[in-house]
Amino acid sequence: MLTDPIADMLTRIRNAFGARHNKVEIPASKIKVEIARILKQEGYIANYRVAEEGHEKTIKVYLRYNPDHSPIVTRIEKVSKCGRRVYTASNKIPRVIGGMGINILTTSQGVMTGKQARAAGVGGEILCNIQ
Repeated sequence: MLTDPIADMLTRIRNAFGARHNKVEIPASKIKVEIARILKQEGYIANYRVAEEGHEKTIKVYLRYNPDHSPIVTRIEKVSKCGRRVYTASNKIPRVIGGMGINILTTSQGVMTGKQARAAGVGGEILCNIQ
């Protein structure tokens, strides 16, 4: 049993980029699918697909690389952890590398990027930063 499934997802993606894999499989949940949707929307992954194998659902994340075969994602870090949740107001959402990266938040209106949350005027829990 995993204590932090989101951290496990981010670690699997980070390790797959480091090993230059084309895809990685992750056990599915609603919030993980939303994180994958945001990563696809922002251009950090090529695609994702939710597959059902028996009773288990998995997310197949297809990774994206630069033309010189270097990873698009250079850094993924979990901000909120099990023992220390990080919440922020809409006017205090931090920018990642001056706007070059994104942060993913879970808000009362769903999972969204920091930029979308600022535009919507909602704060929430900062899940991760991606560069």
